[in-house]
Amino acid sequence: MRFNRNLIFLQKRIEDGTKGVVLEGSSRSGKTWSSIDNLILLDLADPGCEIVIVRETYNSFKTTLYSDFNRRLPQWEIKSPFEGVKELSSFWLPHRSKVSLMGADNPAKWHGAGSDYFFINEALDVPQYVFDQLEQRCRKFWWMDYNPKVTDHWIYNKVCRRPDVKRFKSTFRDNPDISDPERNKILSYDPGNPDNVKNGTADGYMWKVYGLGERAAMEGLIFPNVTWIDDFPQDIELISYGLDFGYTQDPTALVRVGRNGMNLFIQKLIYVPIDNANDLADTIKQVMPETAFVYCDSADPGMIASLRVRKINALIAKKYSGSVKDGIDILKRFKLHLVRDKDLRKEQENYKYRYISGIALNEPEDKFNHCWDAARYATQSHFRI
Repeated sequence: MRFNRNLIFLQKRIEDGTKGVVLEGSSRSGKTWSSIDNLILLDLADPGCEIVIVRETYNSFKTTLYSDFNRRLPQWEIKSPFEGVKELSSFWLPHRSKVSLMGADNPAKWHGAGSDYFFINEALDVPQYVFDQLEQRCRKFWWMDYNPKVTDHWIYNKVCRRPDVKRFKSTFRDNPDISDPERNKILSYDPGNPDNVKNGTADGYMWKVYGLGERAAMEGLIFPNVTWIDDFPQDIELISYGLDFGYTQDPTALVRVGRNGMNLFIQKLIYVPIDNANDLADTIKQVMPETAFVYCDSADPGMIASLRVRKINALIAKKYSGSVKDGIDILKRFKLHLVRDKDLRKEQENYKYRYISGIALNEPEDKFNHCWDAARYATQSHFRI
């Protein structure tokens, strides 16, 4: 069986007494498979140990690690516990070691969870307080992996600089098991290849992060500088709500926006397609005070009228020529604080200005903007400065 350089690095660091390891690298560099291999070797070397694996959400295991375990464990002649199973929160390795899967979004699971070893998969999406809680209850060793898709992060500043932590960088070229289609897809991002430019697949950001494994911020982000917080503050001067309609494909987004001076706080409350007024009104009533007003997308006056009939204080957020650019400008005047959430994070990391032939336009792309549009309605209508 062939092993990836990530696994060799992990094993050496466990042997030399290092506290933890950061695996930073490109897509398909073998970080996750090496981590699965490491679990098996830990089970052999330390029978009966306790291992915790953490991702941003528990549900995200089902679309990633389930498949990786199903493919890798049989190569060790170990039957995968995930085969034919819809949901599994823990399993046992052959030498009585227990592996538990936990989502960072469920404090009841990870808070107080002791372990001999823990592994955080896609660690850039996990809050620091989750790592702190896991580390203070870890008896032996931990490791984490990620693609360096942002330029500033608590892991870079608070973990990678520690003398008892080792960082290892790898790329897809270090993976002996990468398939030709996977390799070719990554290579298609390389902007230095004239054929990629000609074919329209060249992407400097994607190549730097997912090809070279280097830290980068997506080019043209509209709100690159935000602060992530754990909870919406209690001492808020003004509060407003914004609603962007979604029906069958796009999500309906409801956000709460608070203002303290020139600080703006944004929290996602709803982010799911809802195609009728009855369901939408019922959902809004569960998360928004009965007396509160919500500023809505003016593109659907019929839905707004239907919400009013159902006792929702729905107001029209007026649109006008240049209102999107104006709203973005208003939001940019504030220091933005976003309550941690996977959907809001996805929009913050992907909402960007349009580019044509490599030239940036002063207008945003019409995607990854549902929460931002809702926040814009609330801010333009209630906090205009």
